[in-house]
Amino acid sequence: MDALQFYAIAFIVIWAVALLFKDKLKIEISGPILMRKTTRLRDFIDSIAQKSPKFWRWSMNIGVPICIFFMILNLPLLLYSLGTIIQNLFAVQGPSTVSSVGIAIPGVSIPGSSFNVPLVYGLIGLVVVIVVHEFAHGILARTDGIKIKSIGLLMLAVIPGAFVEPDEEGIKKASRLTKLRIYAAGSMSNIVVAFIAFLLLTALSSFFIAPSFHPQGVEVQNTMPNTPAYGVLQNGMVITHVNGYEVTNLTTFTDILSTKIKPGEEVNITTNQGTFKLKATANSNNTNHAYLGVIVQNHLTVNQDVASKYGDTIPWFLYSLYWLFYWIFFLNIGIGTFNLLPAKPLDGGLMLEEILSSKMSGDLANRITNSVSVFSWMIVVILIGATIIPAIS
Repeated sequence: MDALQFYAIAFIVIWAVALLFKDKLKIEISGPILMRKTTRLRDFIDSIAQKSPKFWRWSMNIGVPICIFFMILNLPLLLYSLGTIIQNLFAVQGPSTVSSVGIAIPGVSIPGSSFNVPLVYGLIGLVVVIVVHEFAHGILARTDGIKIKSIGLLMLAVIPGAFVEPDEEGIKKASRLTKLRIYAAGSMSNIVVAFIAFLLLTALSSFFIAPSFHPQGVEVQNTMPNTPAYGVLQNGMVITHVNGYEVTNLTTFTDILSTKIKPGEEVNITTNQGTFKLKATANSNNTNHAYLGVIVQNHLTVNQDVASKYGDTIPWFLYSLYWLFYWIFFLNIGIGTFNLLPAKPLDGGLMLEEILSSKMSGDLANRITNSVSVFSWMIVVILIGATIIPAIS
C-alpha cells in the first residue's frame, strides 16, 4: 500500500468516525478541519510551567533574540531564492528547480522536490514538531499566569495537528516581553529538539552506523515525474552499474553521471532486478551533466564481523533509529524556522508586529506587518510554483 492509498483509507475512516460520533466525541467540524477541544491536559502543562518558572522565562529570554535573528534572516533568504530563480529563467541552461521552500508531506513525492519524506518517519517527526511547538506556547503562557482555554487535536483532511489555546484577553494584557516569549516558545523549542536530534544522529552515525555497515551500490528512493527514470526504475531497486561502470556508493554514482555520461546519451542501468535502458537529459543546473531524475541513497550491508557478533537485528534497529532522529531533526529545524517567517499568522509575523508596536502606533505597526506578510506569502507561493510547475510540465 503506497502513501496515497494510506491517506485515502485514513481519510475515510477518520471522517466516518467523526461524522458518526460527532456529538459523543465532542468533535467540531469546520470545512476540511476536524477539531476536538479538551481541558484535561491543562493541569499537566501548568505543572511543568510552575516547577521552574524562572528557567522557562530565562531560557526564552535567550530564545527571543535567536528567533528574531531567524525572523530577520528568512526574508533575505526568500529574496535570494527568488533572485536565483529569476536569473536561471534567463540562463542558457534553463530554469533551476532548486528552492529554499518546499512542501513536505510524509510518503508523498512532491514534483520538483529534492527530498522525499518517508511515511512512518515523517509522520512521527511531524507529531513531534506539533506537540513540542504547541506545548511550549502553553508552558510559557502559564509561566506568566495566562490562562489556557483549551487544548486540542485537529485534522486538516488527513494531516494531523494540535493546538494550545491561551486566553486572548490575557495575551492582550501581558507585557511586551511576555508576548514575545510566548510567540518565540514554539519555534525555539523546535530548534532545541532539532539540535538534540542532530547530536543523537551524529553519535549514532559516528559510533555505530559507520563501523557497522558498508555501501554496496545505491538504492532508489524516488523518481521524479516527467524524467527518464520515472516509470522505469522503481523504489527499492539497487543500482550496481551504470553503462558498465561499477556503482559502489552515492559518490561514485554522482561522479559517473557528471563525468562519464553525456546528456542525450543512452544509459544502461544495472540493478538487482535487471538492466534498464534510459536516455539521459541535461541537468537543469548544469547542462554538461547528465540527469536521470532518480533520488538515491547508499545501499548498506552489515559488516561481516558485526553480523557474526551481534546479528543483523541490532545494527538495522540502530540504523532505523538514525533515520528517525534525522527526520525529527529535519522537520523540526525546517518547520520551526519557517514558522519565524515575518508573515502573519505565523509566529514570526506576530513577533514582528509586537516589535514594531514598541516603536510606533499599533495601527501603523499592523499595516506594516500586514504588508510584509502579503509580500512574504507571495514569494513563498512563487518559489513553490517555480519548483513544482517545471517538474510537471
